[in-house]
Amino acid sequence: MTEQQIIAPPPMPEAAPVVPAPSAPLKKDRRVLRAVLRWTAAAIVFAAVGTSAAYGITRMERTDVPGLATESDGRWDYPEIERQPLPKGSPGPFDGDNPAGTHFADLRKLVLPAPEGAKPDPALRGEDGWLARKAFLGVYEDWGDREELGQLLTDYGLRHIAARGWTAQDGTRTRVYLLQFDTAVVTDDVRNELAGFEAPKYELRGASDVRSDDGHPAAANPNNVRRFSYTENKPYGKEQVRQAYLTAGDTLALVVQSRAGSAAAVPFHQTVTLQMQLLG
Repeated sequence: MTEQQIIAPPPMPEAAPVVPAPSAPLKKDRRVLRAVLRWTAAAIVFAAVGTSAAYGITRMERTDVPGLATESDGRWDYPEIERQPLPKGSPGPFDGDNPAGTHFADLRKLVLPAPEGAKPDPALRGEDGWLARKAFLGVYEDWGDREELGQLLTDYGLRHIAARGWTAQDGTRTRVYLLQFDTAVVTDDVRNELAGFEAPKYELRGASDVRSDDGHPAAANPNNVRRFSYTENKPYGKEQVRQAYLTAGDTLALVVQSRAGSAAAVPFHQTVTLQMQLLG
């Protein structure tokens, strides 16, 4: 064997590693990922829009009550208002299985809270949140009327009274009284004794000449709650008095606002409407 024959051939170059092309499933996964990211971004946008909408509804419910005009017309800034939760298993006052119209929620929690900046009236706090009958009757002018009304409340089986009062920054004084009876039928009978369509049947203090308040927007009335609103005619004397009787199931409400000179209509209508919503 010659020397030329034993020379080995030069080694072959090492083959480069083969990188497999992306498979179809990988492309699909990337498309899914991009779609997920797009929908996640869209969900975030919609969530932000939804949050804004919820805030707007809350603001509208507190202040933009139908018929109550615009931000600069004297409406008060009330806190967030929520209905009191019912005891477990208890029906609402207007449910079909509650023919008596009973409010099973604590009546003291159904009284409208004072607006921002108002000064509370300690005289209406009562004992443990319940107001004495005599304190309620003091809102009426004539002593004979108070005695008659006191007997009427006894005859109709008044259970208790919850109340709250405050004086706003502009000097308007508000008093809210909730009177609870055994049934909605009894409450309607009591209202018939107190409030007529044209004028109330018993005179409040400082309100001698009173007529129906035709300017109160009916569109703001919740279902199942009846309202009888009145305003004092000119001349007012020292102050003007506005008042409204409300009936909601087993509960009768009286809302009174007064102010030296004149009492503005907008905060009165706003206050009455919000109290109706709490009872309804």
